[in-house]
Amino acid sequence: MPSSAGSRPNLILFFPDELRADALACYGNPVTRTPNFDRLAKSGTMFRNAHVQYPVCAASRCSMLTGLPTSATGHRGFSYLIQPNEPNLFAMLRQSGYDTFFFGKNDVLAPETFATSLTAWADPPAPGAASGDHAPGARAGVNNGPVTMLLPPMGDRRETSDYGIIQRAIHVIERKESDRPFCLFLPIFQPHPPYRAPADFAAMYKPEDLPALIPPGLSGKPAYHEAIRRAYGLDKAGPEVFARVRAAYYGQVSYADWLLGELLDALERTGRDKDTAVFVGSDHGDYAGDYGLVEKWHGGLESCLTHVPLIGRVPGVAGGHVAQDMVELYDIMPSFLSLAGARSGGTQFGRSLLPQIHGGAGDPNRAAFTEAGINSYEPQAFDTPSGGLYRMKSQLAAQEPVLVSRAASVRTQRHTYIHRPQGQSEFYDRIADPGETRNLIGTKAVAKDQAALQQRLLNWYVNTSGVPQDTRNSRDVPNFIPPQAPKPEAPDRILDL
Repeated sequence: MPSSAGSRPNLILFFPDELRADALACYGNPVTRTPNFDRLAKSGTMFRNAHVQYPVCAASRCSMLTGLPTSATGHRGFSYLIQPNEPNLFAMLRQSGYDTFFFGKNDVLAPETFATSLTAWADPPAPGAASGDHAPGARAGVNNGPVTMLLPPMGDRRETSDYGIIQRAIHVIERKESDRPFCLFLPIFQPHPPYRAPADFAAMYKPEDLPALIPPGLSGKPAYHEAIRRAYGLDKAGPEVFARVRAAYYGQVSYADWLLGELLDALERTGRDKDTAVFVGSDHGDYAGDYGLVEKWHGGLESCLTHVPLIGRVPGVAGGHVAQDMVELYDIMPSFLSLAGARSGGTQFGRSLLPQIHGGAGDPNRAAFTEAGINSYEPQAFDTPSGGLYRMKSQLAAQEPVLVSRAASVRTQRHTYIHRPQGQSEFYDRIADPGETRNLIGTKAVAKDQAALQQRLLNWYVNTSGVPQDTRNSRDVPNFIPPQAPKPEAPDRILDL
């Protein structure tokens, strides 16, 4: 593995927002057209069973860049980002001699952390007038009918914020002035709701041509399923509405694929594909119409939210591998550190993916763990109800906080166990029931497997909680120095009496 400064590869993490794994052709989708994700998978290693540590943007990204679960850091919710005193991947790479670049949506670093972690960063560039993806009201997706988050298509594919992000990245790839290796983090917006893509991608999929979605109204599901549907008015929407949502989402996925193609083409055009490792991941998935739901939910642990694509290509390593073992999103951190020959800044629980990328089998007995939710005793973590895309979500969570209460899941290659202390727990056999439609919790048929996963979840919490900080303190007792308060003048003392 590269370790010297002269052999260390450049590192790129292309990071679409809210991309579920089963939306890609290389992951088995029968209708989507994703030639560039497929191209990367063929030339690299595809991890078929990758799951996130939290199903919401900020918390998931914080876990990925610290190598720690949410329960060990408190990055729970949208507004708890990585602080300057917390070891993070970019800071470690920079200390190891990398130029680190961050172009795109943040949702991970506190403002004070940028200067110590990054060489350069930039907000997403403003889109062109034809795009409309930041136009007033575009984030709301609210009208007099159901809240579907569907919006009219955007304009030209080259007039979006995401296209501007990729152009910034290509400028770094093409630069000649630095011989330092670089790391590029590219968190683009697509395919995050609202469901809209540039017009040519929005027209790629016809709702009537798509496979049937997982229906609503299933028994044994947590209470938030029907609560969301009522609050959003989705209980009044028919299957054709959710088919439109899925078609729009797939258009966004294909647009993200085209953006990846622009990046890969630039690497090949400049010859940087020979010295640059490229990874693809995502912070979580999206309901996209499954269960009669849209977007995501703070306490949601369905596989369509936790299962994301994870693909890695390392220069000089043969591609075409498909790893079947369970892996986790924060495995990206030790993988990048290993490629960079960089020192880890503290405890992390991710595992390097390089053995599988080099053709190894991985650990068939590994499990993936995901946490979710906020409890009512931590009101500081709830979002303030506001307008825009999350208006209905934040209002519902504030009115019925039990709907977003804490939960945790453990997944093996066959089973899913979801534990909810304040709600409906779940157990699924994903081989017999890939859509997780039949909740087997508490049934005799799975009693032994359920007990085994409950024990694994307990063991995981014992092993990952209370992680010591990297900074240690002296135990010496300092000399006591009494405070030297100024003595007041006599009149003041009299007044005090």
